[in-house]
Amino acid sequence: MTTVDERPAAPAGAPRRRVNPVLALLRNSWRQLTSMRTALILLFLLAVAAIPGSVLPQRGVNPENVNRYFIDHPDLAPKLDRIGAFAVFGSIWFSAIYLLLFTSLVGCILPRIRDHLRALRSRPPAAPKRLDRLPQHAVLAGPATADARAIAAVLRRRRWRVQVRGNEVSAEKGYLKETGNLLFHISLVAVLLGVALGSWYGWHGNRLLVAGAENAFCNTRQQYSEASLGPRVDSADLPPFCLTLDDFHAKFLPSGQPASFRARVTVDEPDGSKRTADFSVNSPLRLGSANVYLLGHGYAPILKYTDRYGRSQTSTVPFLTTGDANLTGEGVAAFPDANVDPKTGKRAPDQQVAFDGLYLPTAPDAAPFVASAFPEERNPAVVLVAYRGNLGLDAGIPGSVYKLDQRQVDNGKLKQLGDKKLGVGEKWTLDDGSTLEFLGTKPYVTLAVRYAPGQSLLLAACMVLLAGLMGSLFGRRRRVWFRVTPPDSGSPTNGSSLVEAGGLPRTEHPGFADEFAQLVAAVRDDERGAGRAREGVE
Repeated sequence: MTTVDERPAAPAGAPRRRVNPVLALLRNSWRQLTSMRTALILLFLLAVAAIPGSVLPQRGVNPENVNRYFIDHPDLAPKLDRIGAFAVFGSIWFSAIYLLLFTSLVGCILPRIRDHLRALRSRPPAAPKRLDRLPQHAVLAGPATADARAIAAVLRRRRWRVQVRGNEVSAEKGYLKETGNLLFHISLVAVLLGVALGSWYGWHGNRLLVAGAENAFCNTRQQYSEASLGPRVDSADLPPFCLTLDDFHAKFLPSGQPASFRARVTVDEPDGSKRTADFSVNSPLRLGSANVYLLGHGYAPILKYTDRYGRSQTSTVPFLTTGDANLTGEGVAAFPDANVDPKTGKRAPDQQVAFDGLYLPTAPDAAPFVASAFPEERNPAVVLVAYRGNLGLDAGIPGSVYKLDQRQVDNGKLKQLGDKKLGVGEKWTLDDGSTLEFLGTKPYVTLAVRYAPGQSLLLAACMVLLAGLMGSLFGRRRRVWFRVTPPDSGSPTNGSSLVEAGGLPRTEHPGFADEFAQLVAAVRDDERGAGRAREGVE
């Protein structure tokens, strides 16, 4: 048995359509990228990728914690550093997810905006032939002169979009849901843009500022303890101003908890003028495009060292708080130029002096003197350990000015001379006749100077995002139709028009049945009132 192929043969000479595989691959890839499923996956990946930035210390925020992490985890830290775990938000893989999400959202939103605008301009569709097959249906007898335009007026008063087609009325409501959806997604794109603007054109820096005119700080990158500039920002773009900490006042509750902080500074403006400004933790100082935030505070002991030759040096050294609630500070006061022979003008390299220890704003009445009893200065004292030798400052190895180089102690180049607790005004005499005197303290504050150009956009986008989310959650798309059948058109009612109504919710709407019943009742009451008015006129 022979099988005959009944498919029509292609016309002779008809050209075959060739599909470019590269274009087909690009088209399919774009469709996959701009699908809502891909956007949700990328949003989830972005949230997962941000977890390391919250768990691990970041160089742009706290480089000291990053260095401490390398010390605590010498094997794991280099591996994490190679994948950008300590600079997550500037890494290549995070930026790739970020850009893909941005592209996917734009590709999803643009077609939906076009369809939504087309739907807003279009008229409500005509009534279906069988209204009784709709989820909501009602039939009511109206007066003989029932008018579709009167029904349309009732619907318009209730803010329905209405279209009258002869004896039929079509109405639609609930476009707020799709509008809210679009606003939500557009705001999400605006949030991504705001974050990108802040990353590209923003900058921030941290600075510890001790009270006193001699410690004035000017807004240059070199004067920051740590600073991070966006890739589109140059050091010359920083706004010019200078700050001097005049006073700092802190209030504490009897329990030791902070009640308020307030700093007073003198601001030197670019035009040469000066002004005094106060700011606190929740009220930053605004200087042009930059904001100055108060992050923390502490105390800087004033130590006067007099060497064996009678030469005195005074140093005001910030002691960084150890993290306890009572502001116990730790630091080091180094005197590398001490013990210079006035006759020769030279100093032996092993005659440098440093004092390492703790500052206690309120020292306890009895030992051990390892922590302050209260954050306010009620019984200030320093507990110091004296060292003499080579501080290692000339070795060219970077180190912290707030910590003693323990390598010099371990290799014997720094020798410990003893320890001493000093109150304000007390003096310590060392073995070579040199003395150290504790003169008092000055307050210091830790400042963060920041410029984030995307903040206004982020704020507006978040507000619109919430409004769009509310619209998408509470908006309900629905349609209703009314058809008026005059009595002379085969209506089964005696001398009355037949008004048939149907309703269809486009989305899940549990309250639509009640709304439809109220709408039908309003049309019935309006028709009855209009009928009585016409009878009164007659």
